[in-house]
Amino acid sequence: MSIRAVETLELVDPRAVVDQLRGRIQALQGGPTRLSVPTLPVFDGLVQLRTGGVYGVDSASLGMALAAGASQAGEWVGFAGWDDFGVEAAHQWGIDLSRTVLVPSPGEHWLEVTAALVDVLKVVVLRPPGQVDAKSASIIDARLRARSGVLVVQGDWPRCEVRLAAERSAWLGIGAGRGRLRERRVELVARGGGRMPTRSEVALAGGAA
Repeated sequence: MSIRAVETLELVDPRAVVDQLRGRIQALQGGPTRLSVPTLPVFDGLVQLRTGGVYGVDSASLGMALAAGASQAGEWVGFAGWDDFGVEAAHQWGIDLSRTVLVPSPGEHWLEVTAALVDVLKVVVLRPPGQVDAKSASIIDARLRARSGVLVVQGDWPRCEVRLAAERSAWLGIGAGRGRLRERRVELVARGGGRMPTRSEVALAGGAA
């Protein structure tokens, strides 16, 4: 084997090889291939959305941010249980409102509404009305796998692949009591996925906090 061939082999990313093999195995087994869904650069190294998965967030801002990548890539997204949905905040995150479905108050019909949205949208952001039981979660989980969708939950959910939280935030832009808020620096923490917690400090636009 030539030295040039050895050098080429060493550049292969083993994670990419594993992902390719998993995809081939799933295809042979007839199961759905879990595809990556676009996310904003701010989430690089923290979380990668994949079809068929449920991801938890601790704030409305993070819920919008996780949906924004898919929206900017041309996908339809939806929000259920958001009776205080902020149009301006969504716009500042880059969410295309012309491809956004909003069900502000599904009430006791939240499960049926969520299932219907998952059937037709790539990313659905849900605020459940209270604690979610395992049976209800299983219904949505199966729907996500069948329809290749992604669910982002702000609130309780029995099983999440990754839970994303914002910690230790600080505002920038005001000095000596004067000025204008420009951005908020936040330490994001991702937990789950069979790994140790991952942390990253990011800058968020002031209007999107």
